[in-house]
Amino acid sequence: MRVALVTGASRGIGRAVAEKLASDGFAVVVGYAGNSDDAAATVKGIDGNAVAAQADVADESAVAAMFDLAEETYGGVDVVVHSAGILELSPLAELDLAAFDRVIRTNLRGTFVVNQQAVRRVRRGGAVVNLSTSVVGLAFPGYTAYAASKGGVEALTLILARELRGRDITVNAVAPGPTATDLFLQGKDEETIDRLAAQSPLERLGTPQDIAETIAFLASPAGHWVNGQVLRANGGII
Repeated sequence: MRVALVTGASRGIGRAVAEKLASDGFAVVVGYAGNSDDAAATVKGIDGNAVAAQADVADESAVAAMFDLAEETYGGVDVVVHSAGILELSPLAELDLAAFDRVIRTNLRGTFVVNQQAVRRVRRGGAVVNLSTSVVGLAFPGYTAYAASKGGVEALTLILARELRGRDITVNAVAPGPTATDLFLQGKDEETIDRLAAQSPLERLGTPQDIAETIAFLASPAGHWVNGQVLRANGGII
């Protein structure tokens, strides 16, 4: 049995990824930050080999314990999908530095900590998939902190793929465009949402399931020749 550890799996893209990988035959460790009810709902929805694990992704001891649970419960880890992240929207001139620090801590330090455990634990033939954002390229105003944190995630991903030479482990990032999650929809009026949806040639927002399908491909043997890449899953937004 292959085993996947998915952070941020209590809702949104992370939950969709956990459900998709479970349907593909993975045992799944459902990582979550604080909402135990949502995490339990993810586990219940999978209705198979799944267990919830709470961890602040920026806390190395908590993340190590999450990987320990995966090994103790299922015998190892084959795939790590790091989906946990937070968003603070504000023009740079108005963004409180404490908010900036929170974004960097969760999104960039968190990716570093989770990936560090991943490269120590993931079995040969496995995969690591990090979540970035197409905003790194699209440069939407108001996203300075978020895009900066995810730009760091992309750099980390590309370098780590090369550091794992000889291990037969792939490391990639998926960079969603506008996707209908609570995190994305938060604070946006209907006019803004409609405008963002219209930017794609496919003329809609992405769904968590769209992103989960992309990640599942990278986690599968079929996607194993894709390595050290940032895949912009955004419906064709330039």
